[in-house]
Amino acid sequence: MSPQTTLRRAVSLAGPSLHLGTSTRVELRPAPADHGYRFVRAGQEHAIPATWHSVVETTLATTLGNGSWSVATVEHLLAALRGVGVDNVEIHVDGDEVPALDGSARPWVELLAQAGLASLATPRRVLVVRAPVEVRHGDRWARLSPSPDLRVWARIDFAHPDVGSQELGLSLVNGEFAEHICWARTFGFLTEVEQMRSMGLALGGGLHNAVVYGPEGPLNPEGLRAQDELVRHKLLDMLGDLALVGLPVRGYLQAERPGHALTVALVGALLAKSEAWDIIPGGDTV
Repeated sequence: MSPQTTLRRAVSLAGPSLHLGTSTRVELRPAPADHGYRFVRAGQEHAIPATWHSVVETTLATTLGNGSWSVATVEHLLAALRGVGVDNVEIHVDGDEVPALDGSARPWVELLAQAGLASLATPRRVLVVRAPVEVRHGDRWARLSPSPDLRVWARIDFAHPDVGSQELGLSLVNGEFAEHICWARTFGFLTEVEQMRSMGLALGGGLHNAVVYGPEGPLNPEGLRAQDELVRHKLLDMLGDLALVGLPVRGYLQAERPGHALTVALVGALLAKSEAWDIIPGGDTV
């Protein structure tokens, strides 16, 4: 049976945000057992727990709030925390959105390696999926079903000739998250940029923190980090939103044409169906 973990020491990163375009600093601090992930902001009395009940928006990113304040684009950080096995952390932010960094979770994974993990005296608890739960949005769907470990699968389909259909499934054990998923960057299409900016989104986006597709393919001079980087990034986003369960999950997460709204809806459906899961003392899940 594995103990819960936290950070050995506080660490921080700062940078511009993807959608708001403002600079934000995030400091990750050690936290006690059963604290989970909580966002804290100076001048605000109440923290925001990183759970499904705190979700206030899912348009192109996941935003959490508590009625007094909110923080956007939390999914890459949450995926990194869960992906490297951190159970408890206090997340101090000084802005309304988490920094985009390079558009992936790799800078967060590297920062967490600098902090190191510390074991706590309380056993880790794991949510084990016992029965399938599924949600559908038109021809898109997401499903959680029983599995001996955490597994993920996604299929995407875009009209751009350089993307088309991609699918990938992975079993996330023995460092698979850091090796195969964390470095995959967010992406978008040049034809959508003006529309997103008219909505007040992607104001800080660019080739430094996203893969941007023009008519002839990626505009980034360095190209892709892998031919299937896009579907890997979708898996990254799915894992970040799955972290809103509030505990490590043991189950098989699948999605056809995934997005934040779809995964968040699946988490809500899972939590509402108490007969579909158990919470047990558990070992390593990632």
